[in-house]
Amino acid sequence: MHCEQKLAEGLYWIGGDDKRLGLFEASHPVPHGMSYNNYLLLDEKVVLFDTIDRAVEERFFETVDYLLDGRKIDYIIVSHMEPDHSATLGAMAAMHPEAQLVCTKVCKTLIGQFFDPELAARCMVVGDGDSIETGTHTLAFATAPMVHWPEVMVTYDVEDKILFSADAFGSFGGLDGRLFDDMYDFEDELLDEVRRYYANIVGKYGTQVNELLDKADTLDIKMICPLHGPIIRDNIDLIKSKYRSWASYEPEDEGVVIAYASVYGGTRDVAEKLAFKLSDAGIHDLALYDLSVTDPSYVLADAFRASNIVLASVTYNADVFPKMKELVDCFVGHNLRRRRFSFIQNGSWGPIAGKKMMDAVEAIPEHEIVGELFTIKSRMTDEQDGELDALAQAIVDSIRNPEAPIMADVQNVAPEPTPIVGAVKPQAAPPSKEPVRAKGDMPIAPGMEGKVRPLDTPAGPADDDGPTTKVIQIWRCTFCGYQAEVPKGTDMDTFVCPVCLKSGPGQFILVREKMVPMK
Repeated sequence: MHCEQKLAEGLYWIGGDDKRLGLFEASHPVPHGMSYNNYLLLDEKVVLFDTIDRAVEERFFETVDYLLDGRKIDYIIVSHMEPDHSATLGAMAAMHPEAQLVCTKVCKTLIGQFFDPELAARCMVVGDGDSIETGTHTLAFATAPMVHWPEVMVTYDVEDKILFSADAFGSFGGLDGRLFDDMYDFEDELLDEVRRYYANIVGKYGTQVNELLDKADTLDIKMICPLHGPIIRDNIDLIKSKYRSWASYEPEDEGVVIAYASVYGGTRDVAEKLAFKLSDAGIHDLALYDLSVTDPSYVLADAFRASNIVLASVTYNADVFPKMKELVDCFVGHNLRRRRFSFIQNGSWGPIAGKKMMDAVEAIPEHEIVGELFTIKSRMTDEQDGELDALAQAIVDSIRNPEAPIMADVQNVAPEPTPIVGAVKPQAAPPSKEPVRAKGDMPIAPGMEGKVRPLDTPAGPADDDGPTTKVIQIWRCTFCGYQAEVPKGTDMDTFVCPVCLKSGPGQFILVREKMVPMK
């Protein structure tokens, strides 16, 4: 059977829901399933926007055949090569050998890897500023690397003012017949899963999301068509505003998320008692999570919302309890900066979980530690009530009387966004910036001041046989986050990032140096 929904003249949604899927990307619980969206434009030329996951391929093929009614596809736009959007690309391309695949340079490489060189040879490579004419429509393209794969691009229909946003602005959950955001109470029914989707799928790449938002701010957008979740037509400004906050790691609310890992209840009891103390002090934006029953994806999402995070863990095998370790790794891996952390540890004979959690969080830039580490041995004693009061008060004070924004003191350097061709309007917001400090002509990552040797510094101790070590520098791409390890003295102004293919002065900032033996 066929199932389609008309979005505009000649434009159709042709996606589907997978209600049997338990874990999206084999990791994130989706109790309400997952939607897969793709779109078909019937103009003088026919354009298919992406293909679909194999779970819903049968209806997808039948719907495409029904709408084509004997016509051929001229272009297949491949905005994202992740298999939930490209698993059926090879089959569709075989059915329509005349169709050109429109994609980025990196995407062409991935098509060759997922399928074969013959299919990759059919690609029309596009980038920022490129467009195609389909008859009455102009489709303009903008790259969106690392939102959330390196090959991603978005497409803008200049005439209908529709942004086909790939995985940006998506959501967990099936559609259940409600295709548009105005068919829901957006903040009550959608926002939590939109946030959870962002935090877990895209959250690591705030810089790149801001770059995409800068490009989107040059457009007059009437509708956003993502690859997952409802089509956005009524809450465009709201979702863009939320994305800007999340991408900048700015808390939405001054609230507290308390996550605990407890085996026999001692750690749980302290976490709950702290929550009551905070509530008694007037802090009512509170969320308490038992990690033995709550997936980290939900806690991460709420941590993207709230300003303060309390982590309470029992010591287990002289380490952090595994469920808590998973959550802390999740925070670090998703770059959850600009948050205030507090810590509670339990250990009957050797409490060490708190120190290990604090050490792990040190990898997150622009964070703040609030209060002293609170330690119990087996159970909290009455004598420790004053210590817990002090921790609660420190958290309250950090919310009501923050000393300073949780941000690095940095200079901002970033290029103006590239407008999408044929669709430019005055910018609604300034371009996002990648924070760096400068040392002479060399961009230095925050925290590296005073730790970088001048170029003429010897690499290591010299002897009669010459140096035995050399200096390797680790440079981070300010766009996609790729870290390049290169010998000291490499000209990074001309170094091309192998992921996002960007280069130029300021494209890379120095993260650290290390000494390695000469081979």
